[in-house]
Amino acid sequence: MLPGIKQFDLTGKAAIVTGGSKGLGKAMAAGLASAGADVVLLSRNGEEAEAAAQEIAADFGHRAIGIQADVTSPDDVNAATARCIEEFGKVDILIANAGVNIRGPIDELSYEEFREVQDINVNGVWLSVKSVVPHMKEAGYGRIILLASTLGMVGLANRTPYTASKGAVVQLTRAIGLEMAEHGITCNGICPGPFLTPMNEPIADSEEAKKFIVGAVALNRWGNMEEIQGAAIFLASDAASYMTGSLITVDGGWTAR
Repeated sequence: MLPGIKQFDLTGKAAIVTGGSKGLGKAMAAGLASAGADVVLLSRNGEEAEAAAQEIAADFGHRAIGIQADVTSPDDVNAATARCIEEFGKVDILIANAGVNIRGPIDELSYEEFREVQDINVNGVWLSVKSVVPHMKEAGYGRIILLASTLGMVGLANRTPYTASKGAVVQLTRAIGLEMAEHGITCNGICPGPFLTPMNEPIADSEEAKKFIVGAVALNRWGNMEEIQGAAIFLASDAASYMTGSLITVDGGWTAR
């Protein structure tokens, strides 16, 4: 008999989710916990991380820890990985989700703003993966999930910092997937479309955003937080054991047009 739904069971797994205190990160961490995993949530805001961890632990009955960490700091990232191993004895899953978006025409953005987006969205992902890989190699097992974006696959005006960073994450997904394949570690990416996250709330009611959603998204609406969970649980589980270097698009049909 084939295992079927049992392949999605994450009982006994330990996961790190960067940017896990809110938005898609918190939703994905909750999704993993609902499938049985213990989770470590990273955020630059330690109080938010702890509050989110307490909420997830109460909701699903699995251990959750919130840690203040800046993903652009190797010391912070390594300390968070060490804490996961101290608490749970291992790190099986990494969701590198932390990210920022600074919008505007290229001639009105500063170089510092462009660099800030690359530091968090690219360097932070690279550092997070680098931190967990030695432990996953030693275990001969790992699930690495990188949060790219549909804007890593298609372009959009006034988004040069973000599109550049997410295009890099798409390529990191492929390169890391190839590099880790011989070690029993997979690396796949999720490309969300327009979700109504805290990052997007400031523009949600703008005419530009409304036109974008109605004109571009086949389902004619923003994505809801719970709609990212299935992809995360799948890629973190044994159900995705024959996938690596791949990208899953969760965008309401935007990139199908």
